[in-house]
Amino acid sequence: MKVYEDLLVETISSYEPLMRVIKVLKDLNLPFEYYVGAGCITNMVWNDISGYPLEYGISDFDIVYYAPEDLTSESEKKLKDKLLNLLGDFQFKLDVKNQARVHLWYENKFGFSIKPYHSLEEAIDSWPTTATALGLRQEQDGAYKIYAPYDLDDLFSLVVRPNKLMITREIYENKVQKWREKWPKLMVVPW
Repeated sequence: MKVYEDLLVETISSYEPLMRVIKVLKDLNLPFEYYVGAGCITNMVWNDISGYPLEYGISDFDIVYYAPEDLTSESEKKLKDKLLNLLGDFQFKLDVKNQARVHLWYENKFGFSIKPYHSLEEAIDSWPTTATALGLRQEQDGAYKIYAPYDLDDLFSLVVRPNKLMITREIYENKVQKWREKWPKLMVVPW
């Protein structure tokens, strides 16, 4: 896994928009744990392997954090606005989510309720695929913290495998269909 971690850091380090986000987050020295994760990282790696421009297919940058003491959507918006202000002219949308409050809106969006997460890592553990269950950040000492509960093998092998911890077959198959159109080399493990 260490080889893949080094390769991940090398890949993201070559992409200025992501490095800007990582630097701004690091400089904020936030009082809670956070990660940049999911699709923007996964898509970037798939693009690098596939020979596409690194920004191809990326719709937004996911920034997740865990702050159970403030479960308001207003706090998410304040952090998002602060980040956008610090980033200036930024070409991507930011999706900023406090994972401690996901259970409050999940049923309205996906049709079934979930229990509150007890940590940021528990939230990432439940993300829809093994390749997208991934978060990273740069620590104050400059080292990268990478959280990949299912390792990075599937990500770097272009394998899409369902993580059945929480999602439904329909959610998985919708994601797969969308991704296959953009990255035809993906090897999809059926539900």
